[in-house]
Amino acid sequence: MHFLQVRCTDPSVCLICLFERAVGFEEAKQIVAYVKKLIVRTVQLLMIALERTLRIKIVLFKKTERGFHMPCKSIGIFAHVDAGKTTLSEQLLVHSGRIREAGSVDRGTAHTDDLPVERRRGISVKATCVSFEWKGTDIQLIDTPGHTDFSAEIERSLWALDAAVLLVDAVQGVQPQTEILFRTLRDQKLPFLLFFNKTDRPEANPERVLDQIRRRLTKKVCPLWDPERMAEYVCGTTDDLTARYLEGDRIEPEEIREQLKHLVFTGEAYPALCGSALKDIGIPELLDAMLTYLPGPESSEKELSGVAFAVSNDRTLGRGVWVRLFGGKLENRMPLDIRAGTDRLTGEPVFVQQKISQIRNAAGRDTGALCAGEVGTVYGLGNLEIGHVFGNPDLLPRKVQPGSLKTPLIMIRIIPEKQNEIHKLREACAVLSSEDPLLHAGYNSATGEMILQIMGKVQLEIIQEMMDTRFGLKVSFGEPAVIYRETIREHARGFVAYTMPKPCWAILEFELEPGPRGSGITYTSKVSPRDILPRYQHQVEQALQQALSQGRLGWQVTDLKITLTGGNYHPVHTHPLDFIVATPMGIQDGLRRGGSVLLEPILEMRLIVPSDMTGRMISDVQQMRGEVIHTETDGETVTITALVPAASSLDYPIRFASETGGRGSMSTSIHGYRECPETGHTMARRGVDPLDTANYILAARNALESEIY
Repeated sequence: MHFLQVRCTDPSVCLICLFERAVGFEEAKQIVAYVKKLIVRTVQLLMIALERTLRIKIVLFKKTERGFHMPCKSIGIFAHVDAGKTTLSEQLLVHSGRIREAGSVDRGTAHTDDLPVERRRGISVKATCVSFEWKGTDIQLIDTPGHTDFSAEIERSLWALDAAVLLVDAVQGVQPQTEILFRTLRDQKLPFLLFFNKTDRPEANPERVLDQIRRRLTKKVCPLWDPERMAEYVCGTTDDLTARYLEGDRIEPEEIREQLKHLVFTGEAYPALCGSALKDIGIPELLDAMLTYLPGPESSEKELSGVAFAVSNDRTLGRGVWVRLFGGKLENRMPLDIRAGTDRLTGEPVFVQQKISQIRNAAGRDTGALCAGEVGTVYGLGNLEIGHVFGNPDLLPRKVQPGSLKTPLIMIRIIPEKQNEIHKLREACAVLSSEDPLLHAGYNSATGEMILQIMGKVQLEIIQEMMDTRFGLKVSFGEPAVIYRETIREHARGFVAYTMPKPCWAILEFELEPGPRGSGITYTSKVSPRDILPRYQHQVEQALQQALSQGRLGWQVTDLKITLTGGNYHPVHTHPLDFIVATPMGIQDGLRRGGSVLLEPILEMRLIVPSDMTGRMISDVQQMRGEVIHTETDGETVTITALVPAASSLDYPIRFASETGGRGSMSTSIHGYRECPETGHTMARRGVDPLDTANYILAARNALESEIY
């Protein structure tokens, strides 16, 4: 297949000047517009004729600052576990000509599973980006994990996308994880289409799945395999098309496609296709639909804007970050200011300058530059944090908050086999935490323990294997414990007068009030800038995060309204560090006076089981101190939605699998926190207690490992 690259400039100005001499300016503009349409249509017909007769593929390249290059789209593949997502990605690569033969998940040869642990276990752990070309468009495909334990990878992938494909198993139908993914894509206003996979199996029923989606998710799904129903749905979305459809007027297929494309972009339609990735059925149709209905990037080539959404490691180049660029351009040896923490004295962010050493595109080629709309790996930026924004954050189409899909509810001790390797373990945990910030890896200097926050058992097994194969560490784990939170019981005031030992001066008075459940932390100041200078008030606000990381019970504080009501500084004795040191003392004083309320995480649990097991499932929920909030019967199955405390349901997935004999499915998501009826769940304090004034001030002044709060 040969390529003919077409490059042209717009001759409109010259034509307008030519015609204006004869007919005037407005008439000249109309003539030129008509001529341009005529030229475009002529070129389109010529392209079709050449492709059909000479097998020449004509690609119209878009001109950018980097020259002419192929238009691109970033598309993510999402699915519940075992829906065939990776197999589909392999078939897309085969049909595009990127690879000759599809890899196998079972044999560990899938091209999108490039980590050794993924190949051995046959599951996707990390989001992977590959690229291929289809009919003149460069598709940057991001294959995401299906297991809920790796939801953080799914969340970060959303930052990089223009559109998505959501797989649904045509045999199992809509699963709980399918519902979560559907609502997430919809809420993020990300255009996507549906692909019903595994239709080669005798028990597959695409029409039943279509009905499930319409009843449980949306009525805006449009089956592309039935042109009549597709036309009926599309024509029903506008008055003009509805009238023409009812009157029996002919509506061109191109008009139907253009209207459906608009509906997909605005979230008013979700096209659905069906096929089989394993048997290579329906793949070209899916590729065509991705080009026709899913939008490309709306990128600015002038102002820099991009986000780092993943991490990769190269044996030669070291740590690289996957970057999606929405505006501007990154180039080799370009200097960038990277945030490297916070100044301990002033509370202001500290930046260091790093230079890009190499840029590779999604296909792994060294391109030397990354342009707007593209995805690539950037090397040389040190320990750049995941989620770092390059340039203007206002140009990002979305920024998914960590934990929006699933948040860690379990913490666990990670223990090295050899105790003298604790320092090496801390370094390894720091690396993994930089790649997945939701791990919240932390070292408790008081107990000498390394703590991780995890999603579930599968993630734990992967971490253990990665510690061995990647870092050469044999590790084990302690007993899992639920991550509780706490809040204040009643209105209270907190006061601190940090005036000794001199030189120091910081006086603060806070008012603390309980907030509604789920409200988080709110902060306001009523103090005049004359009493506390604005830069010192800014330090107070910055210090709140550390001050509230542990309450009087040892857990993170939430649902609290804080008001700074009084205080003052001294023009001579106040040191830049004083208000950062004083804030935790004042906050903890208020928490002590107001009393503590222990909050436990509550899960929304969705169980899909045969109808004859309904009674047993409801009994299980009650035994876990839970409550059933909804049931829905669908033929021979029932969907049970319940609210269950996380602490009493840690081992339930194993029990559920045993009770259902593999005939049911289960998913959980965080519902919120509520007051725990059980007491005694306290957490050992990390660092020095701010109410232990003498030792705390000493620790603060010596900045002992920055764990002064």
